[in-house]
Parts: sequence; C-alpha cells; structure tokens
Amino acid sequence: MAIVKSGSAQYDGLGKDGKGHVSTQSGALSDQPYGFQTRFEDKPGTNPEELIAAAHASCFTMALSFALEKAGHTDGTLKTTAKVSLEKDGDGFTVTGSDLTLTGSVEGIDEAKFMDLANEAKANCPISKLLNAEITLDATFEG
Repeated sequence: MAIVKSGSAQYDGLGKDGKGHVSTQSGALSDQPYGFQTRFEDKPGTNPEELIAAAHASCFTMALSFALEKAGHTDGTLKTTAKVSLEKDGDGFTVTGSDLTLTGSVEGIDEAKFMDLANEAKANCPISKLLNAEITLDATFEG
C-alpha cells in the first residue's frame, strides 16, 4: 500500500503579476506566499526550488540516520543543507542539480564507513530517486 501525502497551490492572476499560496496536507505550510517575486527576486515567501531543497535535505538525512542505526550506531547528529539549482533552458527553466552538504558526528564509526553510508543514502533516498538531476554530496565527518 502506498503512502500518499499531498500539497496544494493556488495562483491568482497570471505571470509576473500573479500571486500564489502553497500549503501542505499536514499544515506545516499553510497558505505560504509564492510567485515570481519569491522565486526570482528574493521577496518574502517560498518557491518550488526551496521546497524541493528542504524535501531532499530531510529525506537524505533521514535515510542516512536509518542506515547508521541499521549498522549498529545509537547516537549522533546529522546536519544537511541542499542547494537546488534552477537554470535557464531555452524559453523555460530546468532544475539541474541538488548539492547536498552534510556534517555528521556519530560515535563509534570511522570516516570511511560513514562516507559509504552517506553515499548510499544519497543514491537511494526516495527524493534522490525522484530528481532527474545531478546530485552531489560534500560530507564532513566530525568523529
């Protein structure tokens, strides 16, 4: 049985003059503003790339957490930032990549094993699998 989560968006007006609002099923986002200005001009609000970056960072971090637990580790801290790139592509735009930056501190693991598990999580978390873009990982192991 599939787990289904939902999000919704409404856009009033058209093009650059339109104003949108995005919400999530859980209510974590509720009528958050988005539009041309929040996407291309750094106005307050959100945008699709920021939401994808948050989804990718959280998915990857959770996947690594579970992999570390499965490998027998019980405590640690993982911090991930994802930077999603949007580039001009002809008359439109394309999401071209997601750069993950990870800092991890996990007791009882060596750096090589940590990096192996991090790269496995990068390749196999569901959001990584969804994205049709280059995904990079810059990981720092702190012990």
